[in-house]
Amino acid sequence: MMNRKIETSVFICVLIVAAAAYAQDLPTAKPESVGMSSERLERIGTAVQHSIDDKRIAGAVTLVARRGRVVWFKPQGMMDREAGKAIRADTMFRICSMTKPITSVAVMMLYEEGHFLLDDPISKYLPEFKNPKVLVKPASGDPYSIPATREITIRDLLRHTSGLTYHWNDSLGPRYKAANVAHGLLAYDGTVEDSVKRLAGVPLLFNPGDRWEYSLGVDVLGRLVEVVSGKPLDEFFRTRIFEPLGMKDTYFYPPESKLERLAAAYTYYAEKGLNRFPDTPITEGSFVYSADYPYRGPKKLFAGGAGLTSTATDYARFCQMMLDNGKVGNTRLLGRKSIELMTQDQLGKISSDQGFGLGFGVEGVKAPLSELGSPGEYNWGGFFYTAFSIDPKEQIIVIFMAQLHPTGDLSLDRQVNALAYQAIID
Repeated sequence: MMNRKIETSVFICVLIVAAAAYAQDLPTAKPESVGMSSERLERIGTAVQHSIDDKRIAGAVTLVARRGRVVWFKPQGMMDREAGKAIRADTMFRICSMTKPITSVAVMMLYEEGHFLLDDPISKYLPEFKNPKVLVKPASGDPYSIPATREITIRDLLRHTSGLTYHWNDSLGPRYKAANVAHGLLAYDGTVEDSVKRLAGVPLLFNPGDRWEYSLGVDVLGRLVEVVSGKPLDEFFRTRIFEPLGMKDTYFYPPESKLERLAAAYTYYAEKGLNRFPDTPITEGSFVYSADYPYRGPKKLFAGGAGLTSTATDYARFCQMMLDNGKVGNTRLLGRKSIELMTQDQLGKISSDQGFGLGFGVEGVKAPLSELGSPGEYNWGGFFYTAFSIDPKEQIIVIFMAQLHPTGDLSLDRQVNALAYQAIID
């Protein structure tokens, strides 16, 4: 037992030193100093290693912070299995839909500056969305469209009640593809302005406000940021969010000098196992996606809903800003009241089970928690198997970064989140 305790103490010391070196200016602390168990946090590493050994993932980076201090930060496995490259603390990942919260913050920053109200119709700023129509698919005969009962608002776009959808939708996906609408996970010869204008010409799936449907609405918000600010979305992100937060490794298109740090993407199919993502795109009906979009193609599309690459530590900075009510150091990106609004359920009776704020999923507000956590914890994930959660009650941030799609129903991301909570001992 004594040897086990010594081994644990040595491991934690090594971990804290590594965290201090690699988390750059993110403060670190011994877990016990912020009410967490060093020994229990090791269970995260054990779970991740088990998935690596079982060849379910090639590698992952996990990070846990509490009360503003990093208490667990561990890269495990390979960032490129075929090339024999071990994953690193500064490995970059395609974060896909974890771009959405960042775009939502950009929107709220402009909202705080008085440029618009959340219930303004988006057509006030993007006139191509004036007089939207809704697709009707009769039991017999050809589909047709009718005028929507109301216009799409900025709030609808933030909470996914706009009537827009994604390319994987059976009803509208083929129309999106035919109209050359981008989704951010495939090289695209055009800008977000080009794509959004094409999107506006396709009917909606339902009347705005009727229900929740995960959608390209945040790409529309990215274009709103460009129009209102007068800056390309990548420049707005860089100057107004990334530089103030110290997010030095977050880009739509990483520079050549950093591409060697981008993790390879993998697929998992039960009958084939874990394999490197193919050189050609994968086609699933009208949804076609690739893994090479960060470094191939025209690199003109700044997809507010899917396009960023980042690191665990960069995204931890973003999460800490949210947890600190919009402030980082002496710089304030958002006010406390905006953070409150963004992280409370905005769906109400629109959805009986889905809790969603303005850019974030919200747990425990419509039904009891299904796993360890706190009511009001907010979170989201990305297409290539990345995830984060922020818990204001426990002051905890959990980040999981891998690169896998399809995942074969792997639940490691949720397991890591639960294992962070079981390590609380105060």
